[in-house]
Amino acid sequence: MDSENGDKAILSVSGLRTYFFTKNGTVKAVDDISFDLRKGEILCIVGESGSGKTVTALSLLRLIEPPGRIVEGKIMFEEKNLLDIPISEMQKIRGNRIAMIFQDPHSSLNPVLTIGEQITEAMTAHRNLAKSEAKAQTIELLRLVEIPEPERRFHEYPHQFSGGMKQRVMVAMALACEPSVLIADEPTTALDLTIQAQILDLFMELRKKFSMSIIYITHDLGVVSELADRIAVMYGGRIMEKGRRDDVLKNPLHPYTRGLIDCLLSESEKLASIPGTIPNLIDLPEGCIFHPRCISAMDICRTERPGSSKIETEHYVYCFRYGGR
Repeated sequence: MDSENGDKAILSVSGLRTYFFTKNGTVKAVDDISFDLRKGEILCIVGESGSGKTVTALSLLRLIEPPGRIVEGKIMFEEKNLLDIPISEMQKIRGNRIAMIFQDPHSSLNPVLTIGEQITEAMTAHRNLAKSEAKAQTIELLRLVEIPEPERRFHEYPHQFSGGMKQRVMVAMALACEPSVLIADEPTTALDLTIQAQILDLFMELRKKFSMSIIYITHDLGVVSELADRIAVMYGGRIMEKGRRDDVLKNPLHPYTRGLIDCLLSESEKLASIPGTIPNLIDLPEGCIFHPRCISAMDICRTERPGSSKIETEHYVYCFRYGGR
């Protein structure tokens, strides 16, 4: 499980395809993607809505439900392919070795259980702690994620917490079993900018404190510029470009990546935009999936799918203008 620059990868994804088989046709939500996650790094997966980011995250935990199915690929973690192990073993990994924070904390928390009950439940299930010890560790976790008066708030219910505080509770819950990998799916989208900045600072602190590996999913390049060590840019279920943060943001190569950055940086009264819309994943264009929206498209882009071209040590782009064979 060596990563693309030779470092040891804690999680390595190769050739992952997750399709949804509907009555209208096959939705290729994730279509042959590969990436590595190293110990202690934050990998940001960025792209528009519908690009396959969340389906990628759910695939890593084998949480895809019918009509969806992981049809191909490998997800290597702790020297095991997670797609090959029994579901009973996978259940021991979820929330324990790999934890996930979902976008909406309101729907992720049980309204009839106290915050304390919900966090200690994970500890007693996976770590065989006595209730008293689990309670003490839960209070420490609430303190770690900067929830005031954790002893008192341990006994409160989700409706007594603000949106930002609920998201902190979700972070505490994800940390309950000291996972090696934390997956965060747009965890700050519903929060105002001040609270968002606080949650991002919290992720940076947690990475530093626990040497935790984090996959952070977002559509917001502003967040990526603050948080990422490395970036994977997704579009239409495929990766367009991946590499170190500064390589991708300061020297974007794929026309889609450049378009995203132009949208962020535009200072004119009329915001920059990428022409066209994200493709229908049931009826994908032939060749490069981005070519209908690409101002630099060549004839080959309309008929063949580009492979990856290595530009720098860790900078890859899927585009015929850089080889792409």
